[in-house]
Amino acid sequence: MKLLIIINIAAGFGDGSVYDYLRMVCEDGDEHALRCTDGTTDVTSLVQDAEDFDAVVVAGGDGTIAAVTYALANTGIPVLPFPSGTANLLANNLFSPYEPHALARMTREMETLDFDLGEIEADGKRFGFGIMAGAGYDATIMHDAQPSKKLLGPLAYFQAAVSNPTPTVSKVKIDIDGETLEREALGVLLVNFSRIQFEIPVTHGNKPRDGAFEVVILKSENAFGLIPALIACIRDREGEFPDRTDSVEVHTGRNVSVYADPPLQIQYDGELPGLTTPFKARVLDGAARFILSGAGYEFFTREK
Repeated sequence: MKLLIIINIAAGFGDGSVYDYLRMVCEDGDEHALRCTDGTTDVTSLVQDAEDFDAVVVAGGDGTIAAVTYALANTGIPVLPFPSGTANLLANNLFSPYEPHALARMTREMETLDFDLGEIEADGKRFGFGIMAGAGYDATIMHDAQPSKKLLGPLAYFQAAVSNPTPTVSKVKIDIDGETLEREALGVLLVNFSRIQFEIPVTHGNKPRDGAFEVVILKSENAFGLIPALIACIRDREGEFPDRTDSVEVHTGRNVSVYADPPLQIQYDGELPGLTTPFKARVLDGAARFILSGAGYEFFTREK
């Protein structure tokens, strides 16, 4: 086996489990290449020859994994998202283990499925995302959580949310596959994989292979108004599938444009490109090929 292993050495808590994985995945005759970035080197430059390898292992946060999978979109090259970030939402959504030996066994078994990616475009720049992207309150939370991520881990996002109870409310115009909606909202989310921190599902489904986004509009006038929707999300995790309340509106579409007055900050898979609305986004059908655990393969073949 020949693996290309990309490590973001600045991601997460630097626990070094990827090096344990490398020791465990190696077998006689293997050839593995290890390439590192701390965010300075563009990961795209590290995967230019990825077709020469059997698979690409990406050890980093969700933003690093999104950048690599977008660079490899529609190549059919298998990618193993190695959970080394703060939240590791993609690994959680894929039902992947965290233990290096289990991840090494997954790599050897090479059970794969193709998943949709999202592409977001703003100010002439394009970025890929796997989990979700959006503008407004979610981006504010991502921004405010940055200083505390090393110390608090996933709790940094919760702290950021409660410390800003009155985020900007904008007049947003959203075009979804040619249909235009106008709302006053705290933000707009485009959901591919639905589960966020603490296993909370933003929407009922977890269907990143259906060729569409779930477009979530946060209509509350302040963060406190989203609490009933959050409670509904938690109950959804327990299998009760309640409505998301009037503070959240959900639509489905493949091509989405968002305009806001005043403009809202943009995020994609936790990354903050320093851009604001307007933006456009589209689904890239089956563009990413991920290596899955048995549980992940069973779940997503049953859902499709």
